[in-house]
Amino acid sequence: MALLLLKLSLTPILVGAASLAARRWGPSVGGWLVALPLTSGPVALYIALDRGTAFAAGTAEGSIAGLLGDATFALGYGWLARRHGWPVSMLGGFGCFVIAALAVQPLVRGPAIVLFAVVAVAMAICLGLAPPSTSAGGTTPLPRWDIPARMVVGTAIVIAITEAAEFLGPQLSGLLAAFPVYVTVLAVFAHRLEGPEPAMGVARGLQVGLFGTIVFFLVVSDTIDSLGIAFAFAAGILATAAVQSVTLRLVRRPPPSGVAAP
Repeated sequence: MALLLLKLSLTPILVGAASLAARRWGPSVGGWLVALPLTSGPVALYIALDRGTAFAAGTAEGSIAGLLGDATFALGYGWLARRHGWPVSMLGGFGCFVIAALAVQPLVRGPAIVLFAVVAVAMAICLGLAPPSTSAGGTTPLPRWDIPARMVVGTAIVIAITEAAEFLGPQLSGLLAAFPVYVTVLAVFAHRLEGPEPAMGVARGLQVGLFGTIVFFLVVSDTIDSLGIAFAFAAGILATAAVQSVTLRLVRRPPPSGVAAP
């Protein structure tokens, strides 16, 4: 019961706070924020408390693989948004996620550092291939129910994955926890209400923000079994904060000179 109460309280608080910040600072920062492990991190924590540190280490490795899927989702969505509406862009992005996540699966059961290196390099390549976005600021108007809906959806995903963890196994649980739910919501609303440029800004913000999250899961996967849950998550959060303090400067960088932001 205590673990269920933790899920029902911590997850919506995290998701709601990030969503409010995204509404305040615009699409690119919004994409950067939802790159944080707002769902996958709590999933790993709850699994560690419920099923042990070894299981949680495998879940963290699965999430590392899922982050490559997130990066390719953003790449696919960004390029498709230049010529197509949000339905095609979203479905194309989901297809990219599935292909990338499946492609990296042979590495999941190997050393975490190898998986981390391959995924991090691939994420950097995806970022380099992303279409240029001129949407650095501004806010996307969203309906009043948007943030409560995200909190409900995020909490439901966390509960569903953690309850099904024994059936799914550690790697698949981590992979599904990394599915790009929140960035899809941000990108689709931005695309529908303001056009492709803000949606591309969301996608690029996600790509930049993922580098802090992959460091979080590397630290957790490498330390949780030997040093314990509290140390692993504390160290992971500190490492992520250090990386994100650098990447935030990238997403808040103004558009190239001579290009007006929408």
